Formats: sequence, C-alpha cells, structure tokens
Amino acid sequence: MHCVRKVTEDLYWVGANDHRLNLFENIHPISRGVSYNSYLLMDKKTVLFDTVDWSVCRQFLENVKAVLDGRNLDYLVINHMEPDHAASIEEILLRYPKVKVISTEKAFMLMHQFGFDVEERKEVVKEGDVKSFGKHTVTFVSAPMVHWPEAMVTFDTTNGVLFAADAFGSFGALDGKLFNDEVNFDRDWIDEARRYYTNIVGKYGPHVQALLKKAAGIDIKIICPLHGPVWRSNLGYFIDKYDKWSRYEPEEKGVMIVYASMYGNTESAATVLASKLVEKGITNVVMYDVSNTHVSQLISETFKYSHIVLASVTYNLGIYPLMHNYLMDMKALNVQNRTVAIVENGSWACKSGDLMAEFLDDMKQMSVLNERLTMVSSLNEEKIDEMDVLVDGIIESMKD
Repeated sequence: MHCVRKVTEDLYWVGANDHRLNLFENIHPISRGVSYNSYLLMDKKTVLFDTVDWSVCRQFLENVKAVLDGRNLDYLVINHMEPDHAASIEEILLRYPKVKVISTEKAFMLMHQFGFDVEERKEVVKEGDVKSFGKHTVTFVSAPMVHWPEAMVTFDTTNGVLFAADAFGSFGALDGKLFNDEVNFDRDWIDEARRYYTNIVGKYGPHVQALLKKAAGIDIKIICPLHGPVWRSNLGYFIDKYDKWSRYEPEEKGVMIVYASMYGNTESAATVLASKLVEKGITNVVMYDVSNTHVSQLISETFKYSHIVLASVTYNLGIYPLMHNYLMDMKALNVQNRTVAIVENGSWACKSGDLMAEFLDDMKQMSVLNERLTMVSSLNEEKIDEMDVLVDGIIESMKD
C-alpha cells in the first residue's frame, strides 16, 4: 500500500522510513530509525528527485507508481549518489525505460562505478544550468563535498523549493509526520539533527559555508532534505544552526566533561569537578562516560558546548583507548574553536594529560588551559586545592 504526502502544489513526498536499521552507514546508532526522502514533481513532465536506500525500495516504488497514476516518468534528478539515496536507481530504470537521468558529470562517473547503465539516458548538468519541466523551472547548484564530491542541490524557481541533498537532514524516522511544524523540533529533533550533521557532514564546514552563501542569494521557501523533516516555516532557525556548526562555533556556553574511568576513580573526580562548577554558578554542565556513550553522540555534544574537559586514566602508558578514539574523531571531523581542560590519572606513570595536550596541539584553534588536575590513583584532600584552581580557570575562561 502506498504512503505519500503532498509537499506543495504538484510536489509529493514519495520516500519511506526504516525502523529496522540499527546502524546508519554501519557506524552510527539510530534508535529512532531514519527516513529516506524522495520527491515527485507532477508537471507537464514528471520528475523524480533522488531515490532511496535498497531497504525501503518496495515502499518507494509503490509510492511513485501511485502518484504517477498511469503516467510515464520523464526525468530522474540525482542530487547525491550515496547508496542510501541512489541504490534504487536501477529499479527506476527498469520500470520506466524512457526516463532521462539528470545529474553532474562526477555523479555519472559514480553511477558507472556502482554498475548503473545510464549511458543512453544521461543528461549532464553543471552549476547554473536551467531546466524547464512545464510551469516549473529549476536551476542546478553545485555543492561539492556536502558531503561527497559529486553533490548538487536543485532549486525550483517557480515555487521556491530547494531539493537540498544531504544538507539540512536529520536522523530519525518521520512516522507519518513530514513538516518541521508538525513536530516539536527543538525538543524532539535538534539533537538528532546535530548528530547527523556533525558526524556525516561536519568535516566539511568550509564547503557548507560556500553552499550557505549561494543559498543566501535565492528566495528559498521550502527545504526538502534527503533525511528528516521538510522545512516550510522558520527556515532561519535551522539555517542558523548550520551556519554555527559549519563555522565550528559552539551553540551554547557550557562545560562538557568526557571521562575515561576503569574502576570509578576518574569518574568520581569528574563528578566532584561538575559539582564544584555548578556550586559556582556554571549550571550548564553535562557528563559523559566515554566507555558507554557512542562516539557519534560525543561528537554531537562537542559541537554544542564551548568548553570540554577531558578526564582520562593512563592506559598502557597511553591515553585510554576509547578516549583516544574520541580524540581521533574530533580531529577527523575538524572540531575547533573550543576551550579544553585536562584531568589526568595514573597509578605509577601518569602520561595521559601530556599525551592529550599533544594531540590537541595538532588540531585547529583549540585552547588548552594551563590549569590541570593530576591524580595518582584517586582524588584525595591533598588535590582539592588543585581541583579548585582548575574550576576557577574554567570559569575565568568562560567570561566574555
């Protein structure tokens, strides 16, 4: 049975939701599922914008067939060739043998690599090209490295719809809802949207900034992403988030304490640190155990907060492995513009603090506080003054 939603006049959502997938890209947990969005324009010519992951192809094909209602499919526009959006291309080609495929030269190269036979059907477009489908006219905008090199977005100049590819997306299945004003986004969706952006696109902030500059010059009324809700109101709210994230600016002034503790001693010190910060008026404090918090959530929260405390036990004369993995992801995803404090622990050779500081030195615009707490096995009364100095250093660094 088909399940579609009308986006605006002539335009329909024909995507599908997946609640069975546990890991997005086989890495990131998605306990709330994920949506794969595809859109079908019913004009003088019929136009399908992107396809879906193979896992929901059956539902997708039923949706397309229902909306077409006996009409042929004239065009398939591929904005992004990643398999979660392009895996069903072949099914569309088989069912609609007259369809023409519109995409970038690099996207067609990837189609060939994935084994899709489009040679007799392809129509190559580039930045600024315009195409009319009847009363709707679209222009194609290059969006390289947001987050693959072939990516583009398509803007319908007739109704102001931006087909945004992987920009402005979010983890989470739609579950009957489609639009941002049908959900409480700031309560229920923003964390998953941030986790999606920071882990999937986060490395490519300058490229997102370039796309945002292009978008500022067009009159966008609706944003149709390939994952998550369609934006038809309060667009500035989400665009501002993307602007901050892609400039690596924190959303909030607050302290995120990430700790690695084998037997609870480093965790205890982290809790004391959090309590002292709150007692002195810094109430926006969160704590995460690196051993039981998925790194994708750690990265998302790192993009959110202005100050990070890294508290790690020494392990085999090195950084605790899961803390090291977190640092590696921070570096890989280009995290910057954060103030970092260090808490180190070790029973006979306390090395983690120096090693974490050395790691941070290789990252961009990371300010490491001179104040540091060094423990030998556990926190004791002799170290409370050192803890207080660290607390005061964090608070002083938070002043404007």
